[in-house]
Amino acid sequence: MKTIITYRDLWQQLCAIYGESESKAIVRTLLEDCFGMSYTDIVCNGASLMSPSDLLRLEEMMKRLRSNEPIQYITGREWFGGRCFSVGEGVLIPRPETYDLCLWIIDSRHGQPSPDGECSILDIGTGSGCIAVTLALETCHSAVTAWDISDTALKTASANADDLNANIHFTKQDALNPPADSCKWDVIVSNPPYIAQKERPTMQANVVCYEPSMALFVPDDDPLLYYHSISRYASTALKKDGALYFEINPAYAGEMVALLRHDGFASIEIRADRYGRQRMIKCIKE
Repeated sequence: MKTIITYRDLWQQLCAIYGESESKAIVRTLLEDCFGMSYTDIVCNGASLMSPSDLLRLEEMMKRLRSNEPIQYITGREWFGGRCFSVGEGVLIPRPETYDLCLWIIDSRHGQPSPDGECSILDIGTGSGCIAVTLALETCHSAVTAWDISDTALKTASANADDLNANIHFTKQDALNPPADSCKWDVIVSNPPYIAQKERPTMQANVVCYEPSMALFVPDDDPLLYYHSISRYASTALKKDGALYFEINPAYAGEMVALLRHDGFASIEIRADRYGRQRMIKCIKE
């Protein structure tokens, strides 16, 4: 007699890690994205009708989920701003709050073209390319360049740009050792590493154990390491009236304002993300 595999059987395997609501969503995503099931199929226990080979695949994926591996690395994708981005090991998974930063830039650039007719945008630490691709596709007359130090990230971001028909120039570049550019960009944006090592114990295992540490963590004694470097670069590399945008750690919002003032920026503004946290900052080069 064939064993009935229920939706409940599957999501309950993950409850100790994610809780009921998130476990249900994760299993639904897995069955939809990897096995082509509809919601009706899922709640009617369609997993019981899988072929033996698909059942083996499902069990292997469930094993990975029980080991805290992110669902995005198992499905190989994540949605960001209504677009599907490929992600995998070695690449930071896009977060919805980062799209809020993109929307701020898009809204700010609306009706404000560069004097030379093209808005030059630099994304520092592009990761999956989610920021660069979004800005390339949603800002008019823009020329987007994206930096990363990781070969894996650059390969993934380039593939995403190709898949989504975004024209982006990718460059391998260390944000801590930027070039000596002057008056080159209208907009610089970055979501750099900003989580202090001391915060590790408070974070979920699916982040700490699987996502790239180099994209997440900074030393406890220098939590604004990347912001210092990028701000100094932007102070010369931005054109007059150019804008610098960061995603930030809310714990250091005050320190970020002081840093940007020290580097000569004006019109400094902090905004909350969709969850009400002080997550974004913008300033202008005068």
